[in-house]
Amino acid sequence: MINPAPTRRSVITSCGLLALSACLAKAPAPKIDPFAVKLLELEQRSGGRLGVYILDSATGRAIGQRANERFGMCSTFKLALAAALLQRSDAGLLDLETFIPYTKVDLLPVSPVTQENLSKGGMTIAALAEATQITSDNAAANLLLKQLGGPAALTQIFRSWGDAITRLDRYEPEMNLVPAGELRDTTTPMAFAKTMAKILTTDSILKPISRDKLNTWMVDTKTGVKRIRAGLPPAWKSGDKTGTGAHKGYTNKTNDTAIFWPQGKPPIIVTCYYEGPVISDDIRDADQAVLTEVGRIAAQWAETLR
Repeated sequence: MINPAPTRRSVITSCGLLALSACLAKAPAPKIDPFAVKLLELEQRSGGRLGVYILDSATGRAIGQRANERFGMCSTFKLALAAALLQRSDAGLLDLETFIPYTKVDLLPVSPVTQENLSKGGMTIAALAEATQITSDNAAANLLLKQLGGPAALTQIFRSWGDAITRLDRYEPEMNLVPAGELRDTTTPMAFAKTMAKILTTDSILKPISRDKLNTWMVDTKTGVKRIRAGLPPAWKSGDKTGTGAHKGYTNKTNDTAIFWPQGKPPIIVTCYYEGPVISDDIRDADQAVLTEVGRIAAQWAETLR
């Protein structure tokens, strides 16, 4: 059978396809950030599930790993809780020196400061907020949440800050029980990092004096000495807020959210949420070491910024 002669339209179409193929052949392959590759390789070596977002607060440049996937916050939410109280104080809606009474019934595991002050019958909002951030005091966190109106009220505060993702649904310690696929009490590394940047590096949420106070509390925090900050150069100023979920029947959660100031450069925000490969009721050094390596990668990445 004789093939029909090519029409003018078929010739033009064929030429167009050939030209497109030639362009695609010459197009460079998408550039892959080597530091993002390091984060992926770290997750693969660790055997767990790793969510990271590293953000340059000045330019918005960032790298991540599972940056838009949900993870249980654990106590990292307490940074935002302290910020919410400071914001209300800035707006004249509450007095940080208001005395909040409590009794032994209000105490929970990991409540060192409220336990120490039990004989005084209570603490001020300012003292509770500081204890919540610096020591991750669980009783203090619950007392402050009640001052705001409960977990749902904090979620609404996140929304007012432009964070449509982060949500708090329960009090301590139940909010740490986050199985796979759970939406309650979760965030994404990207969402929380961007909220942190607003809180800690801009005037959009806190007045400068309150922002400086919260940054100082983060620097004074010692619960994360084996996490992100352990991977940073010792000469760099840094602060953080940890979160930990170690409960039988649930994947271990070893989290940290940090800010650091590379010498001569604007602050860098790092959020890290790690679900380890082992289920236990202990904090594992192997899991914390993964966060230390995230800190090293973040420091190396920061060195490349102008």
